[in-house]
Amino acid sequence: MKIGIMGAGMIGATAARMFVNAGHEVAVSNSRGPASLSSLVTELGPRATAMTVADAARWGDVILLAVPWRNPKALPPADAVAGKIVIDAMNPYAEDGSVTDLGATTSSEATRKRLPGARIVKAFNTIWYKHLAERGRPDRPVDDRHAIFVAGDDDSAKRTVIALIESIGFGAVDTGPLVEGGRRQQPGTALYNQVITVRDARALIS
Repeated sequence: MKIGIMGAGMIGATAARMFVNAGHEVAVSNSRGPASLSSLVTELGPRATAMTVADAARWGDVILLAVPWRNPKALPPADAVAGKIVIDAMNPYAEDGSVTDLGATTSSEATRKRLPGARIVKAFNTIWYKHLAERGRPDRPVDDRHAIFVAGDDDSAKRTVIALIESIGFGAVDTGPLVEGGRRQQPGTALYNQVITVRDARALIS
């Protein structure tokens, strides 16, 4: 797959490494511009390139949002991701590290409003970046792998994201539609930042 990544911090850069190691192509981007990503691209090798946020969004078949949720200006233009699968790996943390109280809504609902027309799948937001870097086990049966939770309303988009998760050595567990499932994946829930196998995770949410 061609994966456009918004954000080159802990999750964005770690995911980029995992994706290129699994044979995917990535375009990494951030708010500071492609020149700031030269060392990361050199490390990642020939399957990686640096682009602007807008260009990476237009280039990718799948888009990963790994930027601060509190900064909507870091998102790509809505028209650049219309009709595309957009993985929302963001959590509603404030500048001081606290979790923003969104009342009855969720962070992914806000992202959907910001990017109308995108096929949003909530994923990669519950896993610590060090676990993402270290716990992929492509040699194990999927049920025995570290679980990454996914939520979304587009079943085809979820299947694509699940296949991507499995390609880097993890297993996916579907928590349901974007609103209900996304709420189950928020910081402070039983699913957040858990070291748990796919088998045990399915039992936990059943």
